[in-house]
Amino acid sequence: MRRARFLQTSGAIVVAFSLPVMHACAPTDPYPDVDSWLAIDGNGDVTVSWGKVELGTGIDTAITQLVADELYVPFARVRLAGVTTGNPNQGYTAGSESLSVGAVAVRQAAAVARGVLLSLAAERFGVASGDLRTGDGFVYVATESKRRIGYGDLIGGRRLNERVTANPPMRAQTSDRVSGTSVPRIDIPPKLNGTFSYVVDVTLPGMLHGRVVYPVQTGATLKSYDESSLRDIPESIRVVRKGNFLGVVATDEWHAIRAAQELRVSWSGGQTLPAMTQLADVVRSTPGTDRTVINLGDVDAALKSATKTVRAEYGWPFQSHGSIGPSCGVADVKNGGATIWSSTQGVFPLRGAIAEALELPVDAVRVIYVEGSGCYGHNGSDDAATAAALLSQSVGWPVRVQYMRADETRFDPKGPAMVNSLQGALSADGAIETWDLHIWSPTHNGRPDGRAGNTLPGMLAGAPAPPIRWIGGDLSAPNDYRIPAQRITITDQRAALLRQSALRTLGGAQNTFANESFIDELVHAAGANPIDFRLRHLDDDRAKAVLEALRGDYQKGRGVAFVHYENTQAIVAAVADVSVDRKTGTVRVNHLWIAHDCGFVVNPNGLRNQIEGNALQATSRALLEQVTFDCTHVTSVDWVTYPILRFNDVPEVTIHVIDRPDQRIAGAGEATTAVIAPAIANAIFAQTGARLRTVPFTPSAVKRALTALN
Repeated sequence: MRRARFLQTSGAIVVAFSLPVMHACAPTDPYPDVDSWLAIDGNGDVTVSWGKVELGTGIDTAITQLVADELYVPFARVRLAGVTTGNPNQGYTAGSESLSVGAVAVRQAAAVARGVLLSLAAERFGVASGDLRTGDGFVYVATESKRRIGYGDLIGGRRLNERVTANPPMRAQTSDRVSGTSVPRIDIPPKLNGTFSYVVDVTLPGMLHGRVVYPVQTGATLKSYDESSLRDIPESIRVVRKGNFLGVVATDEWHAIRAAQELRVSWSGGQTLPAMTQLADVVRSTPGTDRTVINLGDVDAALKSATKTVRAEYGWPFQSHGSIGPSCGVADVKNGGATIWSSTQGVFPLRGAIAEALELPVDAVRVIYVEGSGCYGHNGSDDAATAAALLSQSVGWPVRVQYMRADETRFDPKGPAMVNSLQGALSADGAIETWDLHIWSPTHNGRPDGRAGNTLPGMLAGAPAPPIRWIGGDLSAPNDYRIPAQRITITDQRAALLRQSALRTLGGAQNTFANESFIDELVHAAGANPIDFRLRHLDDDRAKAVLEALRGDYQKGRGVAFVHYENTQAIVAAVADVSVDRKTGTVRVNHLWIAHDCGFVVNPNGLRNQIEGNALQATSRALLEQVTFDCTHVTSVDWVTYPILRFNDVPEVTIHVIDRPDQRIAGAGEATTAVIAPAIANAIFAQTGARLRTVPFTPSAVKRALTALN
């Protein structure tokens, strides 16, 4: 039953409100017109409607726990409505902000709803609200436990609307809460027993199958195509062209695949790419605007007068999302409207982009979220959905666009390549007295943002390129260390060599790799212990506690890294133990120890799953992953040319969770990713004396570094 029908056929409390949502992943309007957040039906069951989507991170379970606690109802009586553009607009599910920011509004709505229930019960019983208590979905008279009434009975078929204009009183931390316990994830059983429906499972009556014929060379112009090249395919194929966008549609998926492969197409022009070995030089020389992030003390004077200075440059390649399953999108465009099924991370921003691509009013487009393969950033999902919409509009029937592996890995927006240059100086007693960091980075934002030109199909179809919005290149660039003279500068570049967008941590992994590798270089220049050296330069007690939690796991020959993610989110440290085969250059990560403080932990087991997932993906990115290209196009198109971590290479992961129930929930979805590459690089140096300053640490890169030592 859809939410709208549910509310029409049952009595409900509906709580709606407008509150400022000030964060990077929020809608453009900081005071969004928020629809209904939750409803309580005549049976007392609670339906939650919010704007954050489940990507496999467990947030659906966590928000259910939080709402159950705030309303004093059993966990099993709270269910979630699917996320669509009929839900509250909470922007993207990104930035580790689903619980730290996105859940705040829902919890407040639940608190207001409980207050309304207490008022209704007080009127029913003829007592003051203060003489009542709630529990298990009932309101009780505190002194007469047999006098109680269920939430469903209180509503009596009425629909009540409330607006929250101030922070309502929230439930205190108590031992009887379901939050803080490892409730099993609600999405795992159907995924294990095969009843879960992913976006690839969406089927509509009369649905056709589409494929996109993308230009292999970036910037190429479509000159012509020859439909006669499809004469051997035993069915009628529709070829769709709009500008440089070219696609094929068939009733049978295999015929659509064949048509895309066999259609004879002529392209002209396109971008010429440099040699892979020139990537760092190209990144450094790409035009941009310098921006000062931090400027403390006189850095230049301190560097000139220092007796011991260290200089280093660190590089990070373009990386793909490496989603195990290629993206898929389904669209039904007819009668002046469109319905889209997509595993997008932002149903509202995608709606605007597709509306522009189809030249339809935004309100005529509905986007329904259906989970797909894991992404953790802007992979090919939005492009597949936009392509399906363009094809469906042209042929007048629902169309399903399923990417192939090469489509996904070649054409997904890449995590940007970056270069970080650092200079530092130590005082006579071995303390850091100067820190000078320069970052070269394009924006890490290429998400739809309501603009067709931010999708590849929309771009090819002729949608204008939106203005650049610089996001992410400076994320986690400021370190938390006490350094008297610091300067951080970023060159916000106006372009990138390849199409780029958000990949897990945005620039946080790149900047932490540079920062924590450089800290390790200073550690060795000072002849210090890596944990003691960091502790010496930290003032925050929680930061110190995270490092102290790993003291027993550190020993000589292992690597250490630390981050206070975004300087406001989770505080994480890691110790890495690796083996280096000096003959082949192969690095194996044997064991990772991670200490993690994200404030109040809603679901301990869910958090551990997140930390482990971060650690494994980040290990893969550190050791193996880089987008390769020749002079005309991306050449990493499969799991051979774009390898990812295999099961037999998975390290052991030990996690120390520091739970702080008295603290706010801090974002935990990305933070661990940032510390893994530097911890591994520092471990390689600790064992071999070879400093790896460019990701990934492939066997050939390690052998070159080892050879350079001789």
